[in-house]
Amino acid sequence: MAKKLDEWHGCPMRYAAAMIGDRWKLLILRDLTLKGARRYRDFLDAGEGIATNILASRLVQLEDAGIVNREQDPKNAARTIYSLTPKGTDLIPTLLAMIAWSAQWDPETEVPASFERALRSDAEALAHEIRDKLPQFAGE
Repeated sequence: MAKKLDEWHGCPMRYAAAMIGDRWKLLILRDLTLKGARRYRDFLDAGEGIATNILASRLVQLEDAGIVNREQDPKNAARTIYSLTPKGTDLIPTLLAMIAWSAQWDPETEVPASFERALRSDAEALAHEIRDKLPQFAGE
């Protein structure tokens, strides 16, 4: 029998796997962090082919985990805006480490050379730069 999500605490790897260890969750986090996605349609249009039911499910899971925030668009009440919470922004260095690892080992990597250079020269500065460009932190 599978463990319930609330039983996945204790082991750091098990906890991380429960929170973000799903390809769709990682791609949603990528799109929020690096591609400017904020609306449901942005994730659907990202080119990954995620089904609407899977997207809705993963967004709810990320919200329930406290990683993603969901709020009504102040410009259009019929729309929802998604953003990273502080818990989510704390994942930026982890996402960058995953990108660095993939850039090194994936022979078909799509990581732009300029991004990879910035990542390898000062990952911490790049993480701060990315965080500061997120809409919820712009202008701080």
